[in-house]
Amino acid sequence: MDVDDFWGLIEAARVEAADPSDPELVTEKAVTLLALRPPHEIIRAAQTLWDVMADSYRPELWGAAYQVNGGCSDDGFEYFRGWLLTQGRAAYEAAVADPDSLADLPALRAAVAAERDDIECESALGIADDAYLVATGEQLPADAFAIRYQPPTFDWDFDDHAEARRRLPRLMELLHTERGW
Repeated sequence: MDVDDFWGLIEAARVEAADPSDPELVTEKAVTLLALRPPHEIIRAAQTLWDVMADSYRPELWGAAYQVNGGCSDDGFEYFRGWLLTQGRAAYEAAVADPDSLADLPALRAAVAAERDDIECESALGIADDAYLVATGEQLPADAFAIRYQPPTFDWDFDDHAEARRRLPRLMELLHTERGW
């Protein structure tokens, strides 16, 4: 499964989900759809998922997640990117290229307006694991994928709101408007 097939799976899951902005529903549909494929494709999907995740392992996006969620640990950043993955390829790639574009994402705007500070989806990281279990009754092989992150260089303090406003003006304006920051 290449990256285009992977994103096709996510888009198909979003179409089938009653609410495509709900990350848990999209994840469930993605697991169901992927489990219909042969096991070797599911294994390849695991590597593709982690390659996509590695592409988004960037300090600017981490800073945006930190602002949105009121803090963001290593795991929290993984789960935020899992949520972002369920929002589809266009949203994901836009946020990776320009984290400030998150301010334009309807699902994020709705979550911020609802005063949610847990914009994340841990279960999205297990799409291939869960699909493999459904399809075979077995755990995904331990060597099915490798996580290849490049260590990021952090050149700003995420708690510095003035710097966050400079780097993420639209996102910070949204947070200021909705949360009164």
